[in-house]
Amino acid sequence: MKRKTLLAVAALVLVAAAVTAALGMSRAQAAPKLTKVTLQLKWVTQSQFAGYYAAVAKGYYKNAGLDVTLKVGGPDITPEQTVLGGQAQFGIDWLPNLFATREKGGKIVSIAQVFARSGMTELTWKDSGITSIAKMRGKKVGVWCCGNQPELFAALNKNGINPSKSSDVRIVNQPFDMNLFLQRKIDAAAAMTYNEMAQVLETTNPKTGKLYTLKDLNIFKMASPTVGTGMLEDNIFTTEKYLNDAANKTTIVNFLKASFQGWIYCRDHVNDCTDIVLHNGTALGHGHQLWQMNEINKLVWPNTSGIGHVTKKALSTTALIAKTYGVTKKLTGKGAVTYQYADQALNQLKPTTDIYGSNYKPIPVKVTAGGK
Repeated sequence: MKRKTLLAVAALVLVAAAVTAALGMSRAQAAPKLTKVTLQLKWVTQSQFAGYYAAVAKGYYKNAGLDVTLKVGGPDITPEQTVLGGQAQFGIDWLPNLFATREKGGKIVSIAQVFARSGMTELTWKDSGITSIAKMRGKKVGVWCCGNQPELFAALNKNGINPSKSSDVRIVNQPFDMNLFLQRKIDAAAAMTYNEMAQVLETTNPKTGKLYTLKDLNIFKMASPTVGTGMLEDNIFTTEKYLNDAANKTTIVNFLKASFQGWIYCRDHVNDCTDIVLHNGTALGHGHQLWQMNEINKLVWPNTSGIGHVTKKALSTTALIAKTYGVTKKLTGKGAVTYQYADQALNQLKPTTDIYGSNYKPIPVKVTAGGK
């Protein structure tokens, strides 16, 4: 009896093992293989890229059949070169930089325009007397190098100030913080509405012991009618080679769709998206990232064309400003931008999702000392 029992138990174990193996094979067969792609970000981890981090965290990329790696940027990284060199399939950068790269022979194409408006500003102190771009003549003007200068340089040129001539203006390669400005070692400083402007407001004014306020600053928004050199910024691009390979068409649409879902989620869940960004590791704290998330949403939403797609007029305005004020030598021709894949992604989302953000309203955000 004992021998029969042992044989029966052994048989049951074998049957169970076979069933488990079959189930494992079935699950493996059922789970589709994810397509691996890399997105090169323009800068380090921060709320500027919250939509992409959200698309990873909320499973939008995975649901679209993608395994997406977000590659952080930095001062020594040029997204266009990373993508052209094959280290990433997609990249994020400002549109005039894409135009300039194409003019130099770099075959890249913008496939989605996530930021529908410019967030670039130049700041001066209210007590400086520098109340216009024209009054920056002969002053120390800070700007970030390597692809972040087009809008400011265009503004200077528009006012008859040649940024290449030290007799006109002293261009200072500004670090990616506001210390030179806060220490009054430069007269004007580059600042994005969503980042460096907040860094100033998060700093204590030594004269008052309280945080600086907007009343302490002159703010020159590049997109304002007064300045008039605001250009489209964060766009998603890829290479012509990748774009023209039929095998990549579905991947491109799926990538854009999932990315848009991430941005839509961040529009409607500001606090959660801020936490997602912080979870991925940031140099600046919760208060700063919350401010940034709120300001980034203002650049993305609303969009009457749908997220990722802007009007021909907006594109031609950026191209014209770039050409008129020396960012490019000629108007960018056909082939630099296509929204056909963005439109396919939007058409898939449209039946169940608000792709326009027509009723979008920013949330109130209180500035915190040090951005904590």
